[in-house]
Amino acid sequence: METVLLFILGVVVVIVGLALSIGLHEIGHLVPAKAFGVKVTQYMIGFGPTVWSRRKGETEYGLKAIPLGGYISMIGMFPPVKAGGAARTAGTGFFNTLVQDARSSSAESIGEGEDARAFYRLPVFKRIIIMLGGPTMNLLIGIILFAIVLMGFGTAQPSTTVGSVSECVLPATSARQTCDASDEQAPGAAAGLKPGDRIVSVDGTPIQTWEQSTAIIRESPGTPLEFVVERDGEDVNLAITPKLTERYVVDEAGAITEDASGKPVTREVGFVGIGPASELVQQPAAAVLPAVGDNIVRVGQMILNLPQRLVEVANAAFGPGERDPNGPISVVGVGRVAGEITSIDSVPVASKVASLLGLLGSVNIALFVFNLIPLLPLDGGHVAGALWEGIRRFFAKLFKRPVPGPVDTAKLMPLTFAVVIVLGGMSLLLIYADIVKPISIFG
Repeated sequence: METVLLFILGVVVVIVGLALSIGLHEIGHLVPAKAFGVKVTQYMIGFGPTVWSRRKGETEYGLKAIPLGGYISMIGMFPPVKAGGAARTAGTGFFNTLVQDARSSSAESIGEGEDARAFYRLPVFKRIIIMLGGPTMNLLIGIILFAIVLMGFGTAQPSTTVGSVSECVLPATSARQTCDASDEQAPGAAAGLKPGDRIVSVDGTPIQTWEQSTAIIRESPGTPLEFVVERDGEDVNLAITPKLTERYVVDEAGAITEDASGKPVTREVGFVGIGPASELVQQPAAAVLPAVGDNIVRVGQMILNLPQRLVEVANAAFGPGERDPNGPISVVGVGRVAGEITSIDSVPVASKVASLLGLLGSVNIALFVFNLIPLLPLDGGHVAGALWEGIRRFFAKLFKRPVPGPVDTAKLMPLTFAVVIVLGGMSLLLIYADIVKPISIFG
């Protein structure tokens, strides 16, 4: 029962965190819009029927039933066909109707004497500032959360304390990874090393990092080594002779190195059979922005490969395949991961809090990158429209031609309609996959 309650707590924490992130995203749009004099009629968190709202001045603030996003309504999002002109009559085609409906809705939002306060009337740079305000807010939230995690809690790194002791010696390429009674006992277990022992020195060399002890062991197969470990506050001397065995070669990131044919590379090294315990090590402020940058790159790469990723998700959801732990997930998946983090008994409370904050930080970075995609209705689509208008005006002035009017972004409504359908289908696929074949961070 306690595990279930902790799981629910993790889900609730993430839902509240996402709601706050969405609310702050929209504030990132709201504040500059009001500062530039644009009339904002609504500030809403969620979609669908309104659950609660309150009007303050000319803006209605509220919550809607489906907490999967948010928006602010600014008057005059789309210009008329010609500056100052009236909206034209729509054709009978479906897409023509979409375009005209967008123009009509935009025109109807402008009250008498409010034309100067329309969004499309703003200079290009102000429109860009307004539309970048939301993603920028997500970026700032991500930076703050990453700073709290890295500088306040730290990152898990190998300590000099023994976390695990292998019972037997098995080569890396062995098909069997469990010990039998007939297997040779591992040198560490045979010498009496125990989980919780802190390595003080190896063969007279003081040990400051786990990598130091590993390097000595790997280079000393068949050579007796004197280990000094701290156990229950006292130093204990142990004589251990590393066994020559086959291990995988790994790179700096810890990934197994492969040869030209794609086969894992192995080499014979000294082996004792011990693994490190992890400890949280606080990071300097200089580590925050590189960590955020790495996260941005990963999200960008995922978006670039999104079609292939979605095919993989579909194959896993409707077939026997497994989900990629680093693949895309929905809000349902994020909530499930949060629930797993809070419900696992072996994870300390500090690590759970750090993991939840890191998860929310990653979600905000994902929102930042995703909203920059230059397609309507995403913020990046409005930014792209404003930039195109700025480019047209620049060249018009350069060649001393009449300054063109606002870019008619309403013409992009058919594409916007298609994008909405694609995003909706993608969301439904990911939600379904996260229900029938969820990603589990604990395997």
